[in-house]
Amino acid sequence: MKRIVETWPAEAEAVVPHDGPVFMEAELAPNRSLPNPAFTALMIAIAIVSFSAGILFVTIGAWPVTPFFGLDAFLVWLAFRISYRDGRAREWVRVDARDIDVVRQHPTGHKRRYRLPTAWVKLRLIDPAEHHAQVALTAHGRSLVLASFLSPPERAEFAQALGRAIDAARTSLNPAIARSQEPGGA
Repeated sequence: MKRIVETWPAEAEAVVPHDGPVFMEAELAPNRSLPNPAFTALMIAIAIVSFSAGILFVTIGAWPVTPFFGLDAFLVWLAFRISYRDGRAREWVRVDARDIDVVRQHPTGHKRRYRLPTAWVKLRLIDPAEHHAQVALTAHGRSLVLASFLSPPERAEFAQALGRAIDAARTSLNPAIARSQEPGGA
């Protein structure tokens, strides 16, 4: 299992975008499979089942078990609240001819900004078939991991789109060199 440790420093202030053409603008967000109305319905169902089971145990004389039915409903609610809070995370990726700008918003609302040089960055997809797959941009011995909250197939799809955008941005810098260079040659 190979892992990349993120070492790219965050920018101290907001980056000024390049005026040239933009080759990719993407907003990445984690998936949440249960919408709020379904969450409310699920919690009502859990509460009814827990209350009914609690009443049943009280009628047979096992009243010390009853508080645990409330506890399990509370823990399910708490797990979903944490999941929904984590779902507020976002990453915005913008690729132009000069830079790759990444803005990462944490669930708390705190934002970190990163800027990588398009000409020098190398895109790596590590362990693409595994659950712990990583999309990493590396340059100058430092790395930045992107899309960590996406599923492995979504990470692979994002890596392909990002790779195409980086290649298009590089060729836009000097199209004459890109046309004259033969593939596979040194």
